Amino acid sequence: MSKGNSAEKADSRPSPDPATPAESRTTANVVAFDRTAKSAKLPPRRQANAVTRSREYLTRDEVLSIADGAKRNGRNGHRDRLVILTLYRHGFRVAELVRLTWDDVSFGRSCTMNARRVKRGVTSTHPLSGDEVRELKQLQREQDPASRFVFCSERGGPMSERTVHRIVVAAGVAAGIAFPAHPHMLRHAKGYQLANRGIDTRAIQAFLGHRRIESTTIYTALDANRFNGFTED
Repeated sequence: MSKGNSAEKADSRPSPDPATPAESRTTANVVAFDRTAKSAKLPPRRQANAVTRSREYLTRDEVLSIADGAKRNGRNGHRDRLVILTLYRHGFRVAELVRLTWDDVSFGRSCTMNARRVKRGVTSTHPLSGDEVRELKQLQREQDPASRFVFCSERGGPMSERTVHRIVVAAGVAAGIAFPAHPHMLRHAKGYQLANRGIDTRAIQAFLGHRRIESTTIYTALDANRFNGFTED
């Protein structure tokens, strides 16, 4: 076959019909509708924390108000109040709270709680005050059915992290806190409280289970007591 014949055959192949203006508009409308449908299924974007609240920690008075708010909410008021106070007293993350078992609590001559940290944190042993011992013993007596977990669901299993979040949010609303509260604010509240009391930074680091001292210095940075005397004439 000659090269001329091949060129003629190639030229004789039918070319695809160009789309009419109406077909182009239909295609564009289908694409636009598809994009609109997909965007309608997406959840709303989460707002930045700075938009919904001015700070990421609570004062001691706010913590106590939230704890009282939790006690007034629902039929598990004592348990929910203790959830708030334990998060604060021991600087727990939510994941650390829900994994807490009665084996971690000692009611012996020296009453203590084993603070098992997550995120490769350092585990430590915390002392329990007399009030906390009485509150924990009451919680243990009221558990029905009995559970190996300190904070459990009504079926005896471990409390879910989502439930802890709901408790804190609802308690913040009941207490009239001006901004949305979340559980990690209670951990920060303890860090700032210890710093304001003048506790050594290394001791705060060990108490909260931080591996790196840089994670602890955020609390001492806002300690106003370190500037005592600076503004005197």
